[in-house]
Amino acid sequence: MKDRCTKYEGLFIFGDEETLIQHIENCEDCRKEQEVMDKVSELLKEVKPYYISKRRNTAKLKIACAMLTIMLSTVTMGVVNFNTDISDIIKYGNTLSAEDLGLPVDAYGLLMVE
Repeated sequence: MKDRCTKYEGLFIFGDEETLIQHIENCEDCRKEQEVMDKVSELLKEVKPYYISKRRNTAKLKIACAMLTIMLSTVTMGVVNFNTDISDIIKYGNTLSAEDLGLPVDAYGLLMVE
């Protein structure tokens, strides 16, 4: 039984192109691996435009969502600022205390416990 050559991966990753080509010319096992790699490379080149177009579409979708969010927040803030009924209800710093909630409190504003 013949031992398979295992140099292809090392030459492909760490070696230079000339050394790899010379080894492929002499070694049948590595030549078969190179043919498989060439087929995979052709398939990737064939489907590349589809993935690039999907990536562009997702980028456009993200931009559209960001613009929609900005527009909605601008409209909401405009309504709150110009409508005094809403802006009187929603004010920064207004918090409900225990007394406002109708709970029993002492002179310091703390909850009374019986």
